[in-house]
Amino acid sequence: MRKKILAATAAIVLLPMTIAAIAGDMKHGEHAANGHQTTASFTAGKLEITDARLRATPPNAKVAAGYLTVRNEGDEADRIIGGSAPFAEKVEIHEMTVEDGVMKMRPLVDGLPIAPGETVELKPGSYHIMLMDLEGALKEGETRPLTIEFEKAGAVSLELPVAPFRPSHQMGHSDKEG
Repeated sequence: MRKKILAATAAIVLLPMTIAAIAGDMKHGEHAANGHQTTASFTAGKLEITDARLRATPPNAKVAAGYLTVRNEGDEADRIIGGSAPFAEKVEIHEMTVEDGVMKMRPLVDGLPIAPGETVELKPGSYHIMLMDLEGALKEGETRPLTIEFEKAGAVSLELPVAPFRPSHQMGHSDKEG
């Protein structure tokens, strides 16, 4: 019983830190201090996927965020509709907004459209990949498999680097500022 209480307490304490960290991130294309690449690029048909990465998590965190940029070079719209990962129970596409000074996060049940010739950026404080019920921490420097599901392009399997976790006290800067 005590272990369950301690685990629940840790989850309650770490969840706000993890969610808050989703709102801030490092500059795109940076390398971690250990020299590991922290973003990756892929192509899926007419879709170009760049700046793909997962965010490292604190120990016992049950959620994590993933980010990427998708450029649709085709003549047809597509849509990110979900995903899967062997280390997470559930993968969803989420939107983060601030309404009346309150940060709100919600899943995009109809997915995230990508019009022809358009670029959609999944980034901190905006659209992002939400990985839930993790089976362990994501550690900086690791590479983890993630499948993104597109409405038309289908399932795209990626190997994403895990970028550094950025504590909430470093937030408040735009993604461009780092």
